[in-house]
Amino acid sequence: MTKARPLKLRAIDAEDLKVISAALQDAIIPIGDMTYLSDEQCFALVANRFKWEDCDDIPLVPRDPAAGPLSDGDVRFAEDAPFERTNCGVCFSGITGVKCRGIDLHDRRQFLLLLAVVEENGRLFLHFAGDGCIRLETGNWSCRLEDIGDPWPTGLCPCHVTTDEPEPSQRAQTA
Repeated sequence: MTKARPLKLRAIDAEDLKVISAALQDAIIPIGDMTYLSDEQCFALVANRFKWEDCDDIPLVPRDPAAGPLSDGDVRFAEDAPFERTNCGVCFSGITGVKCRGIDLHDRRQFLLLLAVVEENGRLFLHFAGDGCIRLETGNWSCRLEDIGDPWPTGLCPCHVTTDEPEPSQRAQTA
């Protein structure tokens, strides 16, 4: 398996942002490592991201069925810690305001698990596990992501439950 070089990405539209979102899926972000610099119209963070780009061909150890069904946030294991995590800096430019939902910004020791970054109606949304969200107000934005330092090994691979069942709100609409 060939390890990918450190990432250095830039996004200027919703299609580009999908690539950055994929790179940041399951990133761990300490609240203390996020800041909004209003004078510079910049929202910046440092994330501990899982290197998805390096793990396509790695077999996973079967999960013990006695542990019950998988749920979001579960991890799968691989032998010999073949996965990697790395720190990366992310900067969103052109940000005119920041709003939060479901996140206690006063608890600077809290860690957030990033699920996705999306653009909707001219705003950027950072969606976190546990239904937390940060909304970035913007008119014209850009985003830069760059890996920082050396990656380190981990035997844990994030796992997400997939289902074909509609969400509760969709079930109510179709009933």
